[in-house]
Formats: sequence, structure tokens, C-alpha cells
Amino acid sequence: MDKPKVVLGVAGGIAAYKACELLRRLTESGHDVRVVPTDSALHFVGAATWSALSGHPVSTEVWSDVHEVPHVRIGQSADLVVVAPATADLLAKAAHGLADDLLTNTLLTARCPVVFAPAMHTEMWEHPATQENVATLRRRGAIVIEPAVGRLTGVDTGKGRLPDPGEIFELCRRVLARGVSVPDSVPDLAGHHVVISAGGTREPLDPVRYLGNRSSGKQGYALARTAAARGARVTLIEANTGFADPAGVEVVHVGTAVQLREAVLKAAAEADAVVMAAAVADFRPASYAEGKIKKKDGEEPAPVALVRNPDILAEISAERARPGQVIVGFAAETDDVLANGRKKLRRKGCDLLVVNEVGERKTFGAEENEAVVLAADGGETAVPYGLKEALADVVWDLVAPRLGT
Repeated sequence: MDKPKVVLGVAGGIAAYKACELLRRLTESGHDVRVVPTDSALHFVGAATWSALSGHPVSTEVWSDVHEVPHVRIGQSADLVVVAPATADLLAKAAHGLADDLLTNTLLTARCPVVFAPAMHTEMWEHPATQENVATLRRRGAIVIEPAVGRLTGVDTGKGRLPDPGEIFELCRRVLARGVSVPDSVPDLAGHHVVISAGGTREPLDPVRYLGNRSSGKQGYALARTAAARGARVTLIEANTGFADPAGVEVVHVGTAVQLREAVLKAAAEADAVVMAAAVADFRPASYAEGKIKKKDGEEPAPVALVRNPDILAEISAERARPGQVIVGFAAETDDVLANGRKKLRRKGCDLLVVNEVGERKTFGAEENEAVVLAADGGETAVPYGLKEALADVVWDLVAPRLGT
């Protein structure tokens, strides 16, 4: 089988060196990658490096190998174009259709999904001109992922850092899996803000102990990655996962159920859909011991009194922050899975409920999952055993029509 053809565009920013890691991941996973840098990018990483890592010659000009018409052919034959890093200058040229080098010509001729991974100083990213250019590209169907927050050049810190190359790779892989699109074919979640919770809450008992659960957060992260690949603006509220932030996703870190509730209510205020994939503790200790609870010879430990945590799913379902907001819940069951799931769907009042069977060796921490998605209108969608990202895509397939897309 032919290898998927990927064009890796590299613009002239200090983050260009990170694109080498993205290139390595793409080539090692079986993609045929052609690197197309700008002249400015070659000030940071030389053409010999790109050529050696990709196995293809590297040029920035439309005048090289003219008989092969590279300024047309490269974009025409690509299955994906990803620009990482994408500078403010590159985004402006792409938004306005300028074509003064091989990369911008390639962007104009591409008839495949196009992903931009911006990297620049915070002030440049937040400038109205850049934001308008980003909005234009997104409206035309390009996926422009949000830059990460962190250390920039010099002593500066803020939003504008290139997301982790491994996470950009995961997003590109998901975009390729969705199939080929053409310009002006907008991803089905574009223009929508979705909020996802992931992981498992921990309820402190004393400074070293807590009540927790086995949830790894992998399903929530799969939901976040697939939503970003489908063009959504994504807010991920994670509890105790330890995973790297997905590319293009705003991540809010919490620990307890109360903290998760506060974060969800805040983010849901402007969300079109909320997916509660986190395993939220039903109970927490009634009191917190300021010092470590000690063992005492000859004495049994005192019973731990518990109090109920807030029911976040029921709360946001009953009091929707916006008209038409879609709410999705998850039900982890150990027996009578569907019967208990249907009862929970009615009790919680959400639109969709993903019901799966869990246990010590089922679902928690695994890469795979199987489930049945129950709908408030009576529909049932069975999702066979497979990767969690496949289940995530099914969830978004069911959410998208309810958003009117």
C-alpha cells in the first residue's frame, strides 16, 4: 500500500527545531513526509537536516526542479499538510492567499486537510490581526490549533509556545484517519466549544492519603484529541492523570470533586457541549486530618465518616448554561450494565450516556474500550471493542447532529 503523503511545512521561528521530532514520528509511523521550509526556517535548521530525516530533497523556491512543477504537484498529491511551527507571518500569508515561496504555493494547491500549529510570542498571537487571520483560516476549513502556554524565548512566558510534537503527531494521525477533505469543507465541530472532564478525582483523608478510583483519564484524552482534530475549541478538565496536554487543547488541572465541579461550571457557561468522562468520587471524607493518621498499638482505626459529593452531571443537565447545550455522561457499571445505565440516564437527565462495564482488568487504564451509548430519545448505539479514540469518534458523531452541524 502507498504510504500516506504528508507535507511538513516549517516557518521561521525558534520552535523550528521541534519540528524534527514531529518529522521523526511521522516517518517512523509509516508516512511519506516531504519537508517544505521557508527561507527563514533554514536559519534555524538547515536543509541537510530536513533532507536526511525525510529522505527527500528540500527546497524553499518554486524555481527548483521546474520541470516537475513542484509548486503545484506537492500540494496536489498530499494527504495532509501540517505547518509546525506556523508563525504570524505565515498565518497572514495563508489567510490572504499570498504565494511567494514553495510553502505558500503548496498551501494554495492543497486539496487535503491542512493543520497549522502556531508558535509566536503572546502579544503576536493575541494581536487582532493574527486572530482575524486565524478565524479566516478556520472558516475555510483549516485546523488551527491553539498554542500552548509556557516558556517562550528569553525570559518570556505565556501563550504562544508550540505544543508538544508528540501531541501534534497524535492530532495529525486523527485528522488523517477522518479522511480527505477539500478547502471550504469545514470540520463538523468547527466553531463549537466543547468541555471534557477526564481522570479520577481524589478526596484527601490526611496529608498523605486519599480516597480515589482506578480511572486513568485515557478515554477523556481520546475525546479531547478527536474533538480538536474535528475542529472544535476544546477545554479539558483533568483530574490526576499525569498526561501531557493534548495539542490545541486548553487544559485545567484539578484534584477533587469539588474543584472539578467549579471548573466544569465555569467552562460550561460558554460551551456548546459538555462530556463528563471523568470518574468523579461519589463520596469524600467528612473531615480532614491535618496530620498523618497514626497506627496505635492494640487499637483499631476509627471509622471514616463519608459525605456525598455534588452530582455534577445531574446539576449541569438540569440547569443548562446555554439553550441547546448537549450534555454527555459516562456510566461505569459492574453488573446489570444496560439496566443500570438506563436508570442513570433518566435520573441524570443528560442527552447521551456512555455505558460500559468496568473492573480491575476492564477499561480502567486500558487502550481499548467497548460501550453502548444510550440517548434520551430512546436510541442505542453499540460500540464494539476497540481503541478508545474509536469510541470517542462515535460520541462526537452523535453529538454533532444535536449541535445542528
